[in-house]
Amino acid sequence: MPTRSARTTWAGGLQDGSGQVELVSSNVGKFDVSFPRRVADTAEGTSPEELIAAAHSSCYSMALSAEIANAGGTPESLDVTADVTLGPDPEGGFRISKIKLTVRAVASGIGAEGFYAAATAAKHGCPVSKALAGVAEVELDAEII
Repeated sequence: MPTRSARTTWAGGLQDGSGQVELVSSNVGKFDVSFPRRVADTAEGTSPEELIAAAHSSCYSMALSAEIANAGGTPESLDVTADVTLGPDPEGGFRISKIKLTVRAVASGIGAEGFYAAATAAKHGCPVSKALAGVAEVELDAEII
């Protein structure tokens, strides 16, 4: 299996510094990052949490597609959003305090109960979910439409 790489260059301190994260493996782009923008109410540039959300929503979509098929259904379309929340760590600093996966799916050959079982299995089985197992709260809002 392949290894994927990203690289960040950083200059300065936490509050006055800034950096740039580069998606090395795919060469898709470089994105500016800074701590003040990371914790701001509005997003200006990307953040580690947004990149984790992108990784989680895409991985989860693939896992759910497989789980629906394993349950005898046919996935037609999945719309998955991952909301990653940065919060204070009781032990100091910050941590990812919550992730919410919201999925709306169109699938045939599977009922609501089977779909929710597949959605839950995907939540636990996708490699990014496994990597994020230390997050205290991972909420799933899954609905077949």
